[in-house]
Amino acid sequence: MPSPDRPVVTGWKKLLFLFLAGNFFLLGVLGAILPGLPTTPFLLLTSFFLARSSPRGNAALLRSRFFGPILTDWQEHRGVRKDVKIQAVVCVILVVAAAIYFSPSSLALRLTTVLLASIGVVVIIRLPTTPRS
Repeated sequence: MPSPDRPVVTGWKKLLFLFLAGNFFLLGVLGAILPGLPTTPFLLLTSFFLARSSPRGNAALLRSRFFGPILTDWQEHRGVRKDVKIQAVVCVILVVAAAIYFSPSSLALRLTTVLLASIGVVVIIRLPTTPRS
């Protein structure tokens, strides 16, 4: 819910916020699938824009079985659960390893993939861990 000092927006601003929320949500979904693309920051932005344009939409996002716990942990504890971080790192490693193994790409592209995935893993590891770990 938006706080009293941040009321729900209306008019063209509401349309803009809904558009941004939708785009950030799509990026968050892609981040859940693709290595190197983060999920949590995009979900936080989705929730930010939904809370100000569609409180019902934000409430539905918070109730989501897949995304809800991540957002709730961030809102309540300003962190991510340890098991979520471990799952994310393992997924990145498995997907990158499979991509490198099965891809007929050049050495430069493989090294770039490893470098970008490594940056993503560092970002995941550096996220604050919730006390509920």
